[in-house]
Amino acid sequence: MKKFTSLLILMCFLFTVGCATTGDLRRTQGSLDRKIQTLKEENANLRKDIDKLNEALSTLQKNQAEARADITEIRDTLQSLKGSVEGLKKDVSALARTSQDKEKLDSLSFKVNFIENFLGIGKKENHMEGDKSKAVSKNGQKGKLDKESAYATAYETFKEGKYEKARTDFQNFLKTYPDSEYSDNAQFWIGESYYFENNYEKAILEYEKVIKKYPQGNKVPYALLKQGLSFLNLGDKASARLILQRIIKNYPNTNQARIARAKLVEIK
Repeated sequence: MKKFTSLLILMCFLFTVGCATTGDLRRTQGSLDRKIQTLKEENANLRKDIDKLNEALSTLQKNQAEARADITEIRDTLQSLKGSVEGLKKDVSALARTSQDKEKLDSLSFKVNFIENFLGIGKKENHMEGDKSKAVSKNGQKGKLDKESAYATAYETFKEGKYEKARTDFQNFLKTYPDSEYSDNAQFWIGESYYFENNYEKAILEYEKVIKKYPQGNKVPYALLKQGLSFLNLGDKASARLILQRIIKNYPNTNQARIARAKLVEIK
């Protein structure tokens, strides 16, 4: 009888221990399952973050590649233009020696001025574009001749590096002919006269007049570009960056936009 009682007690004890062990295992398993689920969620979020980073990196690499391509294109264009300048200079020299065809000589001279200015923006001996100042009609009315003559005289003074005198002549021209086909050009050269004197603050204000008064004129992208370069010369990189970005946005397929992209790469 005692043996039977002892055996029964032992069996009860083992049964109790077994139940406790099974409950502990279930609780432990549940805790592990929850941790595993949490890790899975964290891993999924991590993968999403990695995908976003990869996408951003891909975009950055693409932008860098486009910027390098633009710079390469600009270098190739500059190299080609340098060759064109040399050829044009030879043609000008030959015409100066052997020809009396002044109209052709003037045309070649303006092409040289335009290309040399594109190669070195801001140099005193160069100018932004081939101008209309020589286009004086032989059969036009006296008023038109006077207007074109006044503009041509001011521009010739500018080319000679007499910037203060040229500025006065262009200002007088604008007072007399405020809405002519040469007005936006005259206003632009006033800004240039200050730029070449390193008076960048006044140059910026005069370029702004080109943008505000003659928004449909072809000098607007040039004026914006020179504003950006003026701010760079003043050390105001933030303002320069905004203007260069504006050129790229509003005039994307122009030489000014290509130059703006190259300048943005240089700005740190």
